[in-house]
Amino acid sequence: MASQVVTVRTRKRFKKENFAVHCILIVASVLMILPFVWMVLASFKTFGESIRIPPQFFPQSIPGKVFSGEKGFGYLFTNYQFVLQKVDYFGLLYWNTFAMIAGRIFLAIFTSSLAAYAFAKLNFPFKNFLFSIVLVQLMMPNQIFIVPQFQMTVSLGINNSIAGLIFPGLVSAFGTFFMRQFYMGLPNELSESATLDGCNHWQIFTRVLFPLTKTPIMALSIFTAVFAWSDLMWPLIVNPDNHQATLASALSKIQLMSLVFKTPHLMAVSVLAMIPMILLYLVFQKQFVEGIAMTGLKA
Repeated sequence: MASQVVTVRTRKRFKKENFAVHCILIVASVLMILPFVWMVLASFKTFGESIRIPPQFFPQSIPGKVFSGEKGFGYLFTNYQFVLQKVDYFGLLYWNTFAMIAGRIFLAIFTSSLAAYAFAKLNFPFKNFLFSIVLVQLMMPNQIFIVPQFQMTVSLGINNSIAGLIFPGLVSAFGTFFMRQFYMGLPNELSESATLDGCNHWQIFTRVLFPLTKTPIMALSIFTAVFAWSDLMWPLIVNPDNHQATLASALSKIQLMSLVFKTPHLMAVSVLAMIPMILLYLVFQKQFVEGIAMTGLKA
């Protein structure tokens, strides 16, 4: 009887603590998503509404009505129409960004998987020292490598091109460390049995171990896509031409044109620039969560 009373009290305390944790998480989630909601709503406001004090959360007047007097549902997208008319090469920005992301994902998977397999399963001289260099590079800010990388792109003649945008993703220290954690978790018996069957290292990697890393590869692809999409400084330096820019670099240039683009226009551009990452998360959110969870278990 006493044990049942203790169990009931424990459950009630657990429910109270769980309720408090959920309340904190809900508040934190609202605070995190609030800037995004504000950005989307501001993209449908007029300029006067966007700078009104005190701030006006929801748009009251339909954008475009003040300027043209027209009627119809098209008022809602006046700011987007204005942006797409002024930046008529917006399709190229999407193409450049997608091409950069795809190239960096392919290179990250290829080079990082090979390096991770070598560091996790092979024995060779200075193995730990070389991996320490990878960790040191991982801890350094990317800005340190911009000057030598730019000199190499100029020497190769790939600046102002898609290849120049992809070049920093040729080798990924983060990807090498990330994939190594998974290869370390795979039992050595798999590679040993393949060796007894006459497989060499390339066959062991491609036929035995690499097919088992679909989840970490998907997680690495998502991480690489996010890092590439948010990369600002490198596209500004290597591709100064507007038609060779990415969404992030073009957005930074548009923000400087305050005489042409007002606050609602900037919010509309930001929404258009975020569409690829929103779609990426909606499609691959399961793989993203699984990759993070497995990394924590095997780290």
